[in-house]
Amino acid sequence: MSTTLLVNATLLPCDDAMSVVEGGWVEVRDDVVQGLGAGPPPDRPGAAVMDVGGDIVMPGMVNPHCHMAMTLFRGLGEDVDDRLFRYVLPLERRLVTPEMVRVGTRLAVLELIEGGVTTVADMYYFETEVGRVVDEAGLRGVVGQTLADFDPPDHRTMDEGFALVEALAAEFAGHPRVTASIAPHAPYSTDVPVLARVAAWAEEHPGVPVQIHLAEMDSEMAWCAERHGLRPVQLVRKAGLLRRGLICAHCLHVDAHDIACMAEAGATVAHNARSNAKAGRGIAPVEAMRRAGIPVGIATDGPMSGNTLDLLAQFGPVTMLQKLAGHSRKPMPCVEVVRMATREGARVLGLEARIGSLEPGKQADLVRIDLSSARVQPVYDVYATLVYASLASDVRDVMVAGRWLMRDRTVLTLERKKVLRDAGQIAAAFRAEMTRIDAG
Repeated sequence: MSTTLLVNATLLPCDDAMSVVEGGWVEVRDDVVQGLGAGPPPDRPGAAVMDVGGDIVMPGMVNPHCHMAMTLFRGLGEDVDDRLFRYVLPLERRLVTPEMVRVGTRLAVLELIEGGVTTVADMYYFETEVGRVVDEAGLRGVVGQTLADFDPPDHRTMDEGFALVEALAAEFAGHPRVTASIAPHAPYSTDVPVLARVAAWAEEHPGVPVQIHLAEMDSEMAWCAERHGLRPVQLVRKAGLLRRGLICAHCLHVDAHDIACMAEAGATVAHNARSNAKAGRGIAPVEAMRRAGIPVGIATDGPMSGNTLDLLAQFGPVTMLQKLAGHSRKPMPCVEVVRMATREGARVLGLEARIGSLEPGKQADLVRIDLSSARVQPVYDVYATLVYASLASDVRDVMVAGRWLMRDRTVLTLERKKVLRDAGQIAAAFRAEMTRIDAG
């Protein structure tokens, strides 16, 4: 049995009250939070004591929507109008392999750990490889095997896709940190029969969450209206998939009726403010969804869409876009942004009983964020400091399930040079294929 005491902290337990505890301490025993409080810590002979010098100690952040292997597409063809069809889909069909997914996911995991994210939800292809990388790096993850009808790289038929889901669920059944998920890509890339089949499968596997892109784009709205005479949320509802355990990414184009149906069903939302804004797709009605009781977490989206997997870099856009929509400083206070990135993000993934806050008995997933930079001083409101001034480079230490994944900005569970070297080799193959495409 091992015990670690973090002392002299600006402690943000992210409890119901979103308390701020000055001079706080946290006791970690093995993989759980044993206790926490203010003032002198308990006397624990033999404990490893870490004086954090007034830095923030808070729960690890939760990223509820990502496509990790797509780090290798980051920055590719940014100024090309038709880059999806010109480059991305051809590259995926020709070059996305289990090895490429492993390499891209390792790069993503390195970035996530360096940015203080301890839990991530992913949906992509060859997802067993994603789960294995998440496991080896010590991160916590919900890994979703994508199902789609646009000739994806790992399945040609839906039967093959469902077989991959079955294999994923079997491999990670009972895993303490990695949860398998089924991930129909979107309504327009699966349609009602497949969505209904996913709903039936999910009913038979109640511990497996479902991830989907939903109400994200104008073209999706048009497809649903023309093909079915319905809005995307109502189409998913018709298929029987609007249910507890459904993690809906984006939800830009949802009206009051959609929101009421989602809340009643127990669906949750992964909000991608930066990615949505970069694509010019609009501002999601986050405050209306939260008022209706829908848990909303803060996500990065994939690194092709949002470029960075830095969750702290999402905080400003999350609050600023809501303020723009409301023409006021009042919408989306900073404390609510941090709540969404921690305890509410855990609710989005159905993991709130285990993570998302520092409470006795919960998993010891925590981060230390440096407050010594001139950029963050003085600190009047620690939540405002986190939202508007802190950077990923301020994250000093990261722990998951009582295990240090990063100490003093050094990631301990991955070989950084190898991760970057392998990513560079795959990128060279991507460049060569893009040159071939451009040559006709």
